[in-house]
Amino acid sequence: MMQRTKDDVSLSEVHASVDPSQRKTRWRKIFAFFGPAYLVSVGYMDPGNWATDIAGGSQYGYSLVWVLLMSNIMALVLQSLSARLGIVRGRDLAQANREMYPKGLNFIFYILAELAIAATDLAEVLGMAIGIQLLTGLPLIWGVSITVLDTFLLLFLQKAGIRKMEAFIIGLVAVIGLSFLGEIILAKPDLGEVAGGLIPTIPDTKALYIAIGIIGATVMPHNLYLHSALVQTRKIGKDPAGIKKALKLNFIDSAIALNLAFLVNAAILVLAATVFFKTGRTDVAEIRDAHQLLAPLLGSGVAPVLFAVALIAAGQSSTITGTLAGQIVMEGYLRLRINPVARRLLTRLLAIGPAVAVILISGENEVDNLLVFSQVLLSLQLGFAIIPLIHFVSDKKKMGSFAIKPFTQFFSWLITAVLVYLNLRMVIEMVWDYVQSNASLPMQALAITGTILFAVLLVIAVVYPLMYSRKKKENSIQIHDATHGAPLLAPVYDRIAIALDFSSNDEKLLSHAIGLGSGKNASYILIHVVESVSARIHGAVTDDYETREDELRLQQYTERFTNMGLEAKHELGFNMRAGEIVRLVHLHHASALVIGAHGHSGIKDILYGETVNAVRHELKVPVLVVNLP
Repeated sequence: MMQRTKDDVSLSEVHASVDPSQRKTRWRKIFAFFGPAYLVSVGYMDPGNWATDIAGGSQYGYSLVWVLLMSNIMALVLQSLSARLGIVRGRDLAQANREMYPKGLNFIFYILAELAIAATDLAEVLGMAIGIQLLTGLPLIWGVSITVLDTFLLLFLQKAGIRKMEAFIIGLVAVIGLSFLGEIILAKPDLGEVAGGLIPTIPDTKALYIAIGIIGATVMPHNLYLHSALVQTRKIGKDPAGIKKALKLNFIDSAIALNLAFLVNAAILVLAATVFFKTGRTDVAEIRDAHQLLAPLLGSGVAPVLFAVALIAAGQSSTITGTLAGQIVMEGYLRLRINPVARRLLTRLLAIGPAVAVILISGENEVDNLLVFSQVLLSLQLGFAIIPLIHFVSDKKKMGSFAIKPFTQFFSWLITAVLVYLNLRMVIEMVWDYVQSNASLPMQALAITGTILFAVLLVIAVVYPLMYSRKKKENSIQIHDATHGAPLLAPVYDRIAIALDFSSNDEKLLSHAIGLGSGKNASYILIHVVESVSARIHGAVTDDYETREDELRLQQYTERFTNMGLEAKHELGFNMRAGEIVRLVHLHHASALVIGAHGHSGIKDILYGETVNAVRHELKVPVLVVNLP
């Protein structure tokens, strides 16, 4: 089995960073497992879900509460499967897809996942902007622009660690829950009638359409990627007992968090039913309409304030988890890691662009249509997340005794069939309406072709794992008896490259390199990259003062190694540091590289902290990263 490197784990910055075994009491050890599902749960109460809850409650009273409950059960099953994949196999959903499906198909899956994340972020941008407008009266376009600032909040939370981020999200969830608790207390619904809504009934065809909207918007595809990675932030025992314990506690975590999300969605629907349906205002279907009518109908100015605050909290919490999902998808599918802040800015700008364009061109009244469009994009990705997930957790060869049982498989496929059918039906209906419109013939053909390709991709996603076995060895955690494996052989590094920066840290790098090479058994290549203005322009023909000084210093280091009886040579690189280090390692056929990593924070991390990542992603040889002050 191939050795897994730190670079091959999900969310490597926080992977296994929470160690429950280090907690002093039994309850603290248990609570250390709680957290990931709360980050996931915010996707089930984001602004994109509010519209269907408001429409269902205002038009049909409490009769669709049972739809929310059924949707919550579906979500709990699928999120538990996602957590199971991460705990047992140590892979997130994107990594597992990359290892199973062909490269071309994976790239399509990646594009669809990125579209889904951009669509999710679009919904959060619009939700927060509407909340800011409702609370302050600012124009919607100002609210959209203000949402860029949450990038810096994300930077702070990532630096604070996963537990601090989880605490912040739980705090926002509490704000949402308490806000709607206050709304319900003011509305005073008839609890007996609310309980009657748990009995499945569909009053008419329009109610069925709204129910489809509630179910279709429930399971967010990015949450399945997210949950499979977040559970790996806990350090667990890899023996069957440790895995079984982790599965049990994560299921409890999911059950609590998702039931809280259900209560929030139910509160929105019940509020709409009590305030609007009971007073004959069955035309309320938009978030802003609901906010404007709360005060006069409830007779309290507190209600609309609580509503706006909850909306902002929902948007803010969801946008943070959406960014994490984007990082997981990019690293899992492409093995490409970029700075988290750059990733956040890119995702946010992709969301803000369409929002600003629609507001400027069509006005604020078209924002709700844009919100609906974002949910359609989410629908397109859903099947490509659920179908592979069920395949992976059903595979006895990879999951061992932790593969899901036949009944769970049947129930999971039934849920998938319902969700994919509802979403596929919605897409087909929208395309049909478009074809029936006055669209040009080429555009009609393009829409129909896209729908057919979409259906074909779904079929391939289902059939491929059944027909073909993977051709390359999977790089994953296997459950096995470690006492009967093959003899372990220590690797020999005979040509070690050392990337020097000519600071006081060089001594530390040189010492680590000698230790890695076991003294006299290796040769050493001392590397330094000249990054002066002249070097950037003239490259290797540069002959300025800095270059001559750097050459002299490398010679002195080389002579020092020679005097110690070690074989060493040196070479300067020019221009871009990361690219030159990679080039020189390849040029000298080095078997390992020693490089320093500075402990920058904040903006310095953006400016200086990317060399190590860029180098190790380009090299196939082991990279020893030495932490420097």
